[in-house]
Amino acid sequence: MSYEFFIAKRYLKSKKSSQFISIITVISVLGVLIGVAALTFVLSMMNGFEKEVRSRIIGTTAHISIFSTHGEGIDNYEELVPLIKEEKHVKAISPFIYFKAAVSSKEVSDGIVVRGIDLAQEKDVTDIQKNLIVGNFKLKPEQEGEQSGIALGATLADRLGVSLDDVVVLFSINKEDLEGGWTMPKATKFTVKGIFETGMYEYDASLSYISLESAQKLLNLENKVTGLEVKIDDLYRAQKVAQELDKKLGYRFYALDWMHMHKNLFSWMTLEKYAMFIVLSLIVAVAAFNIISTLIMVVIEKRKDIGILKSMGSTSPSIMKIFMFEGLVVGIIGTTLGSALGFILCWVQKTFQVISLPAEIYFISSLPIDMRASDFILVAVAALGITFLATIYPAKRASELAPVDAIRYE
Repeated sequence: MSYEFFIAKRYLKSKKSSQFISIITVISVLGVLIGVAALTFVLSMMNGFEKEVRSRIIGTTAHISIFSTHGEGIDNYEELVPLIKEEKHVKAISPFIYFKAAVSSKEVSDGIVVRGIDLAQEKDVTDIQKNLIVGNFKLKPEQEGEQSGIALGATLADRLGVSLDDVVVLFSINKEDLEGGWTMPKATKFTVKGIFETGMYEYDASLSYISLESAQKLLNLENKVTGLEVKIDDLYRAQKVAQELDKKLGYRFYALDWMHMHKNLFSWMTLEKYAMFIVLSLIVAVAAFNIISTLIMVVIEKRKDIGILKSMGSTSPSIMKIFMFEGLVVGIIGTTLGSALGFILCWVQKTFQVISLPAEIYFISSLPIDMRASDFILVAVAALGITFLATIYPAKRASELAPVDAIRYE
């Protein structure tokens, strides 16, 4: 143990003549502790919300979607499937048709988004079946003459006033029909076979599913589809794999990963996370001011000691180290205890779900937590960095004291 650290430790333990300074030191430790605990808990909470939103999106859309550059859909899409499967990270592929239409029930008419899917392939790409709350996704007619099925988002079904086995009518207008001038929309009846809930209002209030064959027939697409959904082995590789598919498929097609398709949402969440980090770091900054004031008072109180040490041969850098060590010890204790408290709070919430959320407002019933080691390390480094900066000024002032001036009036 260096003598600088030994003296710094003695100063921290000294309580007889400096009770007031000791109280401020304890307050400084508590300030760093609370700041670090709050930061780790809030960042874990933000991670939890991000993870929940991401799982909801991935449960409804694929990791990568492939479209045609000319915007008229992909013809003979079966020819592309072997080429896409050559990419080693690709696990499953499913065709889909995406279009907007009007829907009408006995009570209400509204505009909706319709996705035509092949359920046998779709269930390997997305988790739509996990979102089902009533009925099923058996959208193909089971008997001759029976109406095709449709699955509606829960909010959309409530707005239309329909439930299972009710009939709705889809209205669509094809591009070819419009070329000849004014035309009546094509109307097709569908039976409600399922109702799903993703927890994302955007989907639950406007999205519906019909079979791929029904969508092709409704839009006169023959064997054409809007695009292909691709599932890969690691969703975080989506951007890189999408770039590789872009190169492989050529100029006629382009691939979009899930992060790019929801860029605004995840950019906002990342920005909010950084903003919370900055705001809550102010708690640690306030504690750092307490450390500054504590060290300044210690310097004033220990003027005689500083003078004696300097007269015995201690250099200015050594004096600086004594007070920097003292401030850093406060920061290390506060950071360690704060990280431990933050971990305990996160574990308690994750295990026992102490903080609940109103299910009718949020898509989850309790506050989500996702602890990441990188966040704990980042918070600890930031807290130690702030406390280190707080020690510089008082330590420098102590090192500048001349031995004669320090002991003149003692």
